[in-house]
Amino acid sequence: MDDAPSRAVLGLAWSGAARFAEMLADEGELRGLIGPREVPRLWSRHVVNSAAVARFLPATGSLADVGSGAGLPGVVLALMRPDLDVHLIEPMERRIAWLAEVVEELDLDNVTLHQVRAEELHGRLRVSAVTARAVAALGKLARLTLPLVERGGVLLAQKGRRAQEELAEAAPVLRKLGAKSFSVHDVDLLGDGESTKVVEVRK
Repeated sequence: MDDAPSRAVLGLAWSGAARFAEMLADEGELRGLIGPREVPRLWSRHVVNSAAVARFLPATGSLADVGSGAGLPGVVLALMRPDLDVHLIEPMERRIAWLAEVVEELDLDNVTLHQVRAEELHGRLRVSAVTARAVAALGKLARLTLPLVERGGVLLAQKGRRAQEELAEAAPVLRKLGAKSFSVHDVDLLGDGESTKVVEVRK
């Protein structure tokens, strides 16, 4: 984990992210948070990769990570941006219990946990940015998340190779939900040619 590229990506959040990775490596598979094949690539593919959306976050305000699960990317972003109010939204009780342990261990005083489905917060929570990683196809994801995004805010979804196709398919839904612009970014965090696709939807 201790390499110059990941230190450059994570900055002051590196030590907290390293501790988070250790916690996931120790208990993630046992608690059903990550699959056994993910453990060897936990650091680069999951923890550091969570920083892919960081450059698109607002300068100030609040962030909701929908379907936070193990805490990817929400915990990493909370470490990187202690100035943001971060809401981790996760309906499963055992995952919320895990996130509570992580928040306490990493002393994340900028994090609030919500054990609900995202749609239960429609009309109750408005944030500057929403993040989501491996939650749902973009059209469905937009219905879950865009009602949480305030005017002028952004949805940032980490997607796979079909990101551009998903965006084209979801475009009518995005416009109906108030999206003003949307695009796909290829983010090569570590300069190793392994890029992450970030769908940016501005409201």
